This record gives sequence, structure tokens and C-alpha cells, in this order.
Amino acid sequence: MSWEVPLDWLLQHGWKILLVAGICAVVYFILRHTIPRLLSRTVPVRMKGVAESEIQERVETLSRALTGISLGVITIIGVFTILSEVGVNMGAALAGLGVIGIAVALGTQSLIKDLLAGFFILIENQFTIGDWVKIGGVEGLVEEINLRRTVLRAFDGSVHSVPNSEVRIATNFTKDWSRVNMSISVGYGEDMDYVFQVINRVGNEMSKESYWKPLIITPPQALRIDEFGDSGINIRILGDTHAMRQWEVMGELRKRLKKTFDAEGIEIPWPHIKLYYGNTPSGQPVEMEPPKVRVVTTPEVAEQPHIEVIGDSGGEGQ
Repeated sequence: MSWEVPLDWLLQHGWKILLVAGICAVVYFILRHTIPRLLSRTVPVRMKGVAESEIQERVETLSRALTGISLGVITIIGVFTILSEVGVNMGAALAGLGVIGIAVALGTQSLIKDLLAGFFILIENQFTIGDWVKIGGVEGLVEEINLRRTVLRAFDGSVHSVPNSEVRIATNFTKDWSRVNMSISVGYGEDMDYVFQVINRVGNEMSKESYWKPLIITPPQALRIDEFGDSGINIRILGDTHAMRQWEVMGELRKRLKKTFDAEGIEIPWPHIKLYYGNTPSGQPVEMEPPKVRVVTTPEVAEQPHIEVIGDSGGEGQ
């Protein structure tokens, strides 16, 4: 076998192919480093007054998306250029691809919907990397966004990949800021005005401490009596925090309220039942000792043990 023909072909076309591949790689490398820098300068101008963390998340989201799009465009251009260099008739190839493209488009309508939905998600800034969202029926931390899909990390560590066309309603729990929204129950016998004062005092004290002050925008405060529950009165508590900090603040607030309520003698109720008898004075509840019971087995029905309740007088009844 003669090596002259392959060698001549490589000398004539090989270096051009390598040049095209090298140029594509260099262009992608430049864009990968240039796009984030440009966005870091332009995005803050358009998002004046927004928290720095929100700006950084927006920059990171757009950087990843635009870098991925750039890679796809560069790859397509590089492949067509190389095919043209190796002698492929690009006119006929494009005509054939056009016919194939129609057939593929009919079968990939969902993919086109994903791309269009992803485009509008990025343009409208519905959510960014680092936000906690609920989309497509699942909830989690946004780890990746591109034109086709959004990747969420759930609280238990599981990863959900949601096609963008499935995002009918996007709920963003951490857009710009977050809210403490919790309910706490106290006993019916408590003075509500005093309970409100205690809750507000705990929220104000917490918001002034060195660790919590940078996280809390508005101190958690008692808003209203939310509901008369079966065992107690539910009180709604609201407050504003910086994004993603509401759960940490609510956890600490619950712990402090429990300690303060114990110290102040404020009852936190639990489900229980009080029995009232109509023949008791003033309808007062009667506290009863639990009945004494024993399990017995009679010879006649040895295979079926039964319970006997022992009364106060010592008599027995079945």
C-alpha cells in the first residue's frame, strides 16, 4: 500500500482541519473567560439597588447559559467548515438536512418547547442558580439552568432534572428576599396581649444580635390570632430575611420561644381530651383514675382471652 496519497491529502487538508479545530478551541476559550467578565460589568448597572448576592447569581446563570450556547454555535460552524474542507458538497448536504430537519422537527416538538421556555426563563430572570424554587411539581435548590432543562437539588439530596417546557408555574421562595411565615399555638387560658408582647420581644432581641442582625431585614412579630385550634390558639408570626435565610431564622425563633414560654409560664398545648359530666357542679371536668384491668382466660374459651374491668368496690364486671 502506498502512503503517498494519504500523506499528500494530509499535507493538503490536514493542517487546515487542525487550524479550524484550533481556532474553534481558542474562540471558545476566549468567550468562556470574556462572557463572565462582561456580564460582571453590565449586569450590576441594570440591577441597581439589588443585593450583591442576587447580582452574582444572575451573572453566574447567564454566564453558564451563554457559554453553552457559544459552544454549540462554534461546534456547528467548525463541523461544517471541516466537512467542506474534506470535500463534502455543503449545498446538497444542507438541502438534505433541510428535509431531515422537517421530519426531526415534527418529532422533537417538545425539545423546541424546552428551548423556547428556557430562553424566556433566562430573559425574564424568573429564577437563577442558587434560588430555592418549586417547578414542575418538584422543589429544590437550582444548581443548573440551560435552554433545555433546569436541575434542582432537593432537601434530601436527590437531583431533579426538569424540562423547561414543564415549567407552567415557577414559585421562587428566595427572590430578592425571603419571609418568616410561621404559626405557634398557646393555651386558651393565656392572656393574648401578654403573649403578643413576649413574641415581639423575642423577635426584636434576636434581630439585634451580631449573628442574626445581618440576616434579618424585619424582626419577626406576632401578626394576628390565626385560628382557634382544637387544643390551643394559633398565632401567626411574620418577618423578612435575606434570601435563603428564612428557615434558619425560623428554627432559632422556635427554640427561643419555647425557652421563653417555659420561663414565663405560657402553655404550649398538645392534643388532649377533657371529659365533662352533666351532673357535676357547674359542669366542671372530673378527673378520673384510669380503670384497672386484667386479662383472664376461662376454661370454656381458653383460646379467646378477654378483659375484665375492676371497679372501685372490688366487684368485677365483664
